[in-house]
Amino acid sequence: MTHAYNEMYLDDAMNNLGEAFDYAVNRCNLSPDDFMNRFIAGGLADQFGSGVPKYISGMSGTELAMEVISRSDNEYQFPEIEIDYCRSGEYWCGWILAYYQWFTGHSFKRINNHVPISEILKLYPTLHEASEEKFVDTMDKIIKRNSVVTRLQMYRKGLGYSQKTLSEKSGVSLRMIQQYEQRAKDINKASGESLFALSRTLGCSIEDLMEF
Repeated sequence: MTHAYNEMYLDDAMNNLGEAFDYAVNRCNLSPDDFMNRFIAGGLADQFGSGVPKYISGMSGTELAMEVISRSDNEYQFPEIEIDYCRSGEYWCGWILAYYQWFTGHSFKRINNHVPISEILKLYPTLHEASEEKFVDTMDKIIKRNSVVTRLQMYRKGLGYSQKTLSEKSGVSLRMIQQYEQRAKDINKASGESLFALSRTLGCSIEDLMEF
């Protein structure tokens, strides 16, 4: 375990990232995954994760969200700022994610590659009143499970296909392929049509793609 930055900034980081997600999703109408991807792509996730004071305590969470969004869309018209933020599920996601990143030292990109923010949001009903340590334990188990390569990914990489290439060749949506490989969706419950298209494209049987 390697803490990403000094603990004195942790409360600010948690509150600001929580407020940023709440504002981006509930005021700007972005999806949690869209905002997270912008946060990473714009370079702010790396600076936030390494403890740059400007981003973890030098601005409000709303200002952080605005900078994230502005870096990908400099003409975006922001809605009116609300002073009082409810402790929404999205707030909790940003709040607990900041803690997890600080506690583990993992980059936000690495965390997101294994567990998209939309999947963390699904943990809110059962974990929002639990301790931070319980969340860390749960996330570690999910990441460990998701780190095992799926059979779909194994066959895809064996042919040298990117996810986009497999999508184009099979007709199965890129998002669906990503969700199967991240285990966000169970490929065993995929439609027969999708399974047939994937197996035909990859030159294997449908059974070869099943997870056991």
